[in-house]
Amino acid sequence: MPRTIVPTEAAGTLSDAWRTCVGTGRFGLALRKDYQDSLALVQREIGFRYIRGHGLLHDDVAVHRPYDAGGHRGTAYVFTYVDQVVDAYLGLGIKPFLELGFMPSGLAFGDQTVFWWLGNVTPPRDHAEWASLVRALLRHLIDRYGLDEVRTWPVEVWNEPNLPQFWKDADQAAYFRLYETSVRAVKDVDASLRVGGPAISPGADDWWEPFAEFVTARDLPADFLSVHAYSSGPAQHVPFGVYQTLQRPQHLLDQFARPRKILAGTALADRPLHVTEFNTSYRPDNPVHDTAYNAAYLAPVLAEGGEHADSFSYWTFSDVFEEAGVPASFFHGGFGMLTHRQVRKPTFHLYAFMARMGPEILARGADHLVTRHPATGQVTVLAWQPVGGTDDPSEPARHDLRLSIPVAVAEVERLSGIEATAAENRPDRRSTSATGRVFTMRYDVDEVAGNAWAAWREMGRPVSPSGRQLDALHEASEPARRARSLPVDDGGRVDLDLTIGRHGVTLVTLDAVRDETPAWLDDTRILGRG
Repeated sequence: MPRTIVPTEAAGTLSDAWRTCVGTGRFGLALRKDYQDSLALVQREIGFRYIRGHGLLHDDVAVHRPYDAGGHRGTAYVFTYVDQVVDAYLGLGIKPFLELGFMPSGLAFGDQTVFWWLGNVTPPRDHAEWASLVRALLRHLIDRYGLDEVRTWPVEVWNEPNLPQFWKDADQAAYFRLYETSVRAVKDVDASLRVGGPAISPGADDWWEPFAEFVTARDLPADFLSVHAYSSGPAQHVPFGVYQTLQRPQHLLDQFARPRKILAGTALADRPLHVTEFNTSYRPDNPVHDTAYNAAYLAPVLAEGGEHADSFSYWTFSDVFEEAGVPASFFHGGFGMLTHRQVRKPTFHLYAFMARMGPEILARGADHLVTRHPATGQVTVLAWQPVGGTDDPSEPARHDLRLSIPVAVAEVERLSGIEATAAENRPDRRSTSATGRVFTMRYDVDEVAGNAWAAWREMGRPVSPSGRQLDALHEASEPARRARSLPVDDGGRVDLDLTIGRHGVTLVTLDAVRDETPAWLDDTRILGRG
């Protein structure tokens, strides 16, 4: 197969849109230890900037508290749990992306709910009281965390109002009224707070033009636009799970790009676009989320998504998530990058690999992304086996990739010369020189390596793994690692030949070698021979 020549000069800058935000189960779940342990791991190895989920105003957070006792009647706003959750977020270096919803039962017009945890999806019975609640929430956050900080937190109005499951009757006019009440309340608190929407689901493109016309006609703020993207088909139900078809990965990128195409020429054409939810499947019980296939499928989306959206938020970071009820098994097709008890899934490793990439893009193709860290000269390669969804089942046992990669050895040679001079004064006369080689560290995740779900399947799919089984799953979740050095040719290039396993994702880092081997070392004599 031909070798792809990676250019020496950077072709652009890698967007960080992939790590701007990540999704989460409902707000109140953040009080749990397993949740906080999982988020700490995600922040340590990946490092997202924002976190977004439902349920900020749900009854289990208890912000809106009507009272009628002892001759006193009114409404209290209680922020006990809000403070604990936001404190935990900020302590882990992540900011809240605030979603206004769902409706507190004491303020709701009706009793329609969604999810196992019964989020109320009806309009407020009193829009003035809803505005008071929004203002009280934001004023409290500003008092506690400071205006400059809260100005950096986006405020999104509701979730998927185009679907009757999430907004009573999917009533567009009723949502527009809620949007107007909400954004005016936000701006009443501070005009610099960022507020937007409409957080619509895939397939709701017919909402964009009416939304743009409404906010323009009413002179309403829309500091950003938000949308969701999934690529799965109708659910094929089985007990405690579903199977679904998948469209090609490009379908997700097309969804990312579509709002700007639709809104071109409108007053909203230049607004930041946040994909506040995306994944392969929109179901929290689809086993595809647990697989290496999910990681290989999403690799080109992470590599290119920043060309189309200002952020795209993976839904979600953890399986601590209860929309369809308490999970019935350890692996259950949950959205999370991590299972309960922090077992890493292949998609977690895809994100962790992306976190190792440099800011300079050298090359991007159908099966690879090559970047460089300008400060160190390290070159990083992310490679994957292309997969094409349900209608393209051709997924061979291996995928080969051959690259010619430029490496920065000139600076190493200069430094090595300085160090070699200094070495003359050292007792061991250690020789330091550029060797014309690079050190490569390779990490692999595929159907076998770095795949805890595959190990769990071989265990017999234990519903509740024992301590020993859990330890084995943690070990099985580690990527395969290989270290070697490769020669640099006279043109300052390295030939990198990769064979990637089925549904594989691979990270390779390349660093110039400085040989500091003392002259008296001879590895052939380790056994006393010679």
